[in-house]
Amino acid sequence: LEQEVFEQLAGNACVTIERILSKGQKSPPSGWYDQEKNEWVLVLKGKAVLAFENQESINLNEGDFINIPPHKKHKVEWTDPDSETIWLAVHY
Repeated sequence: LEQEVFEQLAGNACVTIERILSKGQKSPPSGWYDQEKNEWVLVLKGKAVLAFENQESINLNEGDFINIPPHKKHKVEWTDPDSETIWLAVHY
């Protein structure tokens, strides 16, 4: 994959459910996600590392999930370049 693939599976004004495919992609060094809604993320396949503005990093493997509260600045620090990482993300 040259870039991440985002596919909205379902959604309405309150909730969006999406599948994300990554293979070696990460967020730009200067960019942080600063979202208005909660985001619950599950790694269905593969592995990744999320970084938070306070310098904390979290390794996520298959089956791992995390709930990210609104305005908790974060970014994708790493995804496996040799295998697809498949995410399920619920924004609510």
